[in-house]
Amino acid sequence: MTFVPVALLWWSVARIDQASWITSLKIFALIPVLGLLALFSSRAFSLMHDCGHNSLFSSRWLNRSMGFSLGVLNAIPQYPWSRDHAFHHRHNGNWQIYRGPIDVLTVREFQALPKQSQLFYAISRHWLMLFPGGFYYLIIKPRLTLVHALVDFIWSIFMELLDGVRKKNFASLQSISTRVRLHHSGYGSTLGEIIDLIANNLFVLTGWVLMSKWLGPGLFWSCYSIVMTVSAAIFICIFFVQHNFNGSYAHGTDDWSPLLGAVEGSSNLDIPEWLNWFFADISFHSIHHLCDRIPNYNLRACHLTNKHLLQDSKNLRIGDIYDCFDYILWDSESQKLTTIAAVKIS
Repeated sequence: MTFVPVALLWWSVARIDQASWITSLKIFALIPVLGLLALFSSRAFSLMHDCGHNSLFSSRWLNRSMGFSLGVLNAIPQYPWSRDHAFHHRHNGNWQIYRGPIDVLTVREFQALPKQSQLFYAISRHWLMLFPGGFYYLIIKPRLTLVHALVDFIWSIFMELLDGVRKKNFASLQSISTRVRLHHSGYGSTLGEIIDLIANNLFVLTGWVLMSKWLGPGLFWSCYSIVMTVSAAIFICIFFVQHNFNGSYAHGTDDWSPLLGAVEGSSNLDIPEWLNWFFADISFHSIHHLCDRIPNYNLRACHLTNKHLLQDSKNLRIGDIYDCFDYILWDSESQKLTTIAAVKIS
C-alpha cells in the first residue's frame, strides 16, 4: 500500500510531462500528484520507523529488509537512523541527556550567548526552517554522513594499528575488532551502520540516476526536491510537537521517570483519520512510548482501551502546532520547557 501508489504517482508525473498541455496547466496538474507523493513519503517514513522498533512484522529479518527498502524510498539509511532513534526512546523526558530533534539549549546556555547568537538560535528553530532543514535531512545529510563515517572509521583503525606497531604490542591489535562491535548509537558508529550507509547510498544514487534518465534531470529534481522537502518537514514537525509543547515532562537525570516521560512527555495529535492513515497512527504517541513494540495498526485500539490511564497526556489539535515551536528552551531549574519571550520578560 506504499510502493505501488508511489510508483503510479511517478508514472503520472511522466504522463503529465508528456501531455500536450500548456505549461501552466501541467504545473496545476502536478500539484495534487506531488502532494500525494509527499504524504506517501511520510507514510513510508512512519512504517520505516516501525521496522526500526521491530514492530511492523513478527520477523526481525522482514523488519530489517523492509525497513531498508523504505529507507531507500526516502533516501535515508534506516539502520543507523533506528539506532539513533532508540536513544531517544531510552531517554525521553530526560532533557539533561536528550535535547530533542533540534538540540534545545538550557535557559542559562541561551542567556550566555551573545545577542547575535541568540537571534540566530531563534531563527534556526523557527517553524519555517522545517523546509530547508527537511531538504538537508533527507537529501544532503545521509551523503555527508557516509563520507564522514568512512573517514572516521578508517582513520580510527589506522591509528590503532599505528599505536600497536609503535608499542610493539601486536596482541593489542586484536582490540581493533571491538571497533566493529560498538553498541552506542550514531550514524556510522559500528560496522553494521557503515554497511547500511554504503548500501543505502548506492541504491539511492542509482535511483537518482535512473529517474533522471527517465524523466529528465530538470523535471525529476524539481519534483523530487519538493516531495522530499515537504515530507521531511511534515514528519520532523510531527516528531517535534510530540515532545516540545507547553507542559511537557522535562526533567533531569536525578528525578527522571521513564513512565512519566512517556505519558506526560509525549503528546497525542487530534487529526483527521485520513491523515492518520498517512502517518501510520503515530499520532497516538504516548502509548507508543509506553511500548514501542506495538505495531502502528494496533496503536489506536491500545490508546482507546487505555485512555483512562492517559488522562495526563497532552492532546494537540492542528491549530496548536504553531505555538509548540515557541518551546525551544529547557529551564533545568523549574524542570519545564519554556519560550524565549518568557525568558526575556523574566
